Amino acid sequence: MKLGVLTVPLYDRSAEEAFKYLSGLGVQAVEIGTGGSPGSKHSNPQELLSSESKLVAYKDMLKKYNLEISALSCHSNHVHPSADVRGEAARDFTQTLRLAEKLGVDTVVSFSGCPGDHEGAKYPNWVTCAWPADYQKVLDYQWNEVLIPFWKGAAAEAANYGVNKIALELHPGFCVYNTSSLLRLRKEVGNAIGANFDPSHLFWQGIRPAEAIKALKGAIYHFHAKDTKINTTNTQINGVLDTGSYGGLSDRSWLFRSVGWGHDAGEWKEIMTALRLSGYDGAISIEHEDAFMSVEEGLKKAITFLKDIVICDQPVQAWWN
Repeated sequence: MKLGVLTVPLYDRSAEEAFKYLSGLGVQAVEIGTGGSPGSKHSNPQELLSSESKLVAYKDMLKKYNLEISALSCHSNHVHPSADVRGEAARDFTQTLRLAEKLGVDTVVSFSGCPGDHEGAKYPNWVTCAWPADYQKVLDYQWNEVLIPFWKGAAAEAANYGVNKIALELHPGFCVYNTSSLLRLRKEVGNAIGANFDPSHLFWQGIRPAEAIKALKGAIYHFHAKDTKINTTNTQINGVLDTGSYGGLSDRSWLFRSVGWGHDAGEWKEIMTALRLSGYDGAISIEHEDAFMSVEEGLKKAITFLKDIVICDQPVQAWWN
């Protein structure tokens, strides 16, 4: 495995300044936003695809700082009820695939998306319970009429550009948000679909990441290193479904934290061991969204914490056996 960083928090500086900074901290891989919610400050597909010289210079810049790209990320709602939102997501996705081919990247990260509850809907409708029976009809429409057909087409498009790993982040608010929903879509669409495994979105759902990783063996294509701290007092009062502002640091049931600040080293060592057991040997890409820390402090603490925990070398034969 290699230590990586999603570079979005460093958008206050140029790509080269960010790469130089991260390389100096011992980072080996970068995850680059190319559209959607991550934006494209450090890798503008339109610009790079329109100029061979700029593309070559970009590759040379990565080599200069001994960095590789773990994935290109264009998190979007590809099946949003709004045609305008879908159109923008489709443009970003296609441009990301084209750029991935040029850069020799085989992994693209995104969300599964969430449709509305019928063809004329205006907004997404995330179903969180099995009853009343209306919700089963909504799920049938979302999955069978929208989600599965879309991702079958998207997987075929990705294959045309040599992208064979579409890493969907398990994220509440979208149809794929836990282990079973990821495996369902993968079964329907094929092995092009896998997980961008982010423990932070699972911790607050009550999921044990190490166990979910084992259940997803062979289906984890990318990994986000981000933690979550559960406020047990607030969850005992209101539960874990929280629509309050992320700025409400004392009021929320849970908050994103830098790795090690939500769960201890023992928990993260179990996660790394589970990744090894599952066959994952890619980047451990830090996503910094800790409201208690500055960008630099949060990244430095995460990098320092993970350096002793990420398993870098391949295991040796059990000579003691």
